[in-house]
Amino acid sequence: MPRPLWTGAISFGLVTIPIKVVSATEDRSVRFHQVHLKDMGRVRTRKVCELDGEVVPQEEIGRGYELTRGETVPVTDEELDEMPLPTAKAIEIVAFVDADSIDPIRIGDSYYLAIDGQVAAKPYTLLRKALERSDKVAVAKFAWHNRERLGLLRVREGAIVLHSMRWPDEIRSPESLAPEVTGLDEDEIERAVQLTDTMALDDISGFRDQYRDALEELLEARVEGKEPRQPAEGEEPKPGKVVDLMAALNASVEAARESRGEAATVHEMRPRKKTSARKTAPATKTSAKKTATTRKTAARKAAAKKRSAS
Repeated sequence: MPRPLWTGAISFGLVTIPIKVVSATEDRSVRFHQVHLKDMGRVRTRKVCELDGEVVPQEEIGRGYELTRGETVPVTDEELDEMPLPTAKAIEIVAFVDADSIDPIRIGDSYYLAIDGQVAAKPYTLLRKALERSDKVAVAKFAWHNRERLGLLRVREGAIVLHSMRWPDEIRSPESLAPEVTGLDEDEIERAVQLTDTMALDDISGFRDQYRDALEELLEARVEGKEPRQPAEGEEPKPGKVVDLMAALNASVEAARESRGEAATVHEMRPRKKTSARKTAPATKTSAKKTATTRKTAARKAAAKKRSAS
């Protein structure tokens, strides 16, 4: 199990569940150092006091809050730890809500909650069963990194997961970002919906970080003294380029179908043509004439058959 990031308890009414918090994700990014290109020496960041210009060791660095320009008051770790927060060492469940009621934009980092000692096994399982059976998620408060946070508890593969959440006033409004209303053809909307259906997947676990794969390949080539593989040439999209929206949608649907081994016929790729009532009328008359002719022919045959029988 990864090293615990935090230890405390889940407060579930009057039930207390001792837990350990471990990260549910890991960063697989390739890291680089800053180096001096002339001799490949490491370039390091030095913390320097702006008043005396001296390098400050870590043990002499503390926190300060700027009241006004030039006036700063110190705040110690002890003062922050002694603040009267009920959630200082507990993840306090405050409500249960439907999962669909939580806007995904509010969800941040994810952590697994593991039991801290066998005594926590029964209440931990109790909370997990309650969440599963109620089909709800728990909203909780907890204090971490010197601030009170909002969290979301849910069940994943038998484990309780804590998602940190942003407070409502931390979410910016997208109102100013919405584009002006433009005219859209109904066929364009239907084709865009068809594209979403064509690209629909039930499982996305097969996706890989292709950039990281290419980066590891580049580093391996550097280590072996080889020239890195050159990328395939392709036309890059030009910013602001005006495109035929329907043509782009048609091409996208066709490409998505080909990638899945499905055949896309020319007829399927054409947008439907709107038929007016006037154009429909002649076709109706022609159909009526054909029906009348068929009836006359059937009547003649019946009469001839009757004469033959007599």
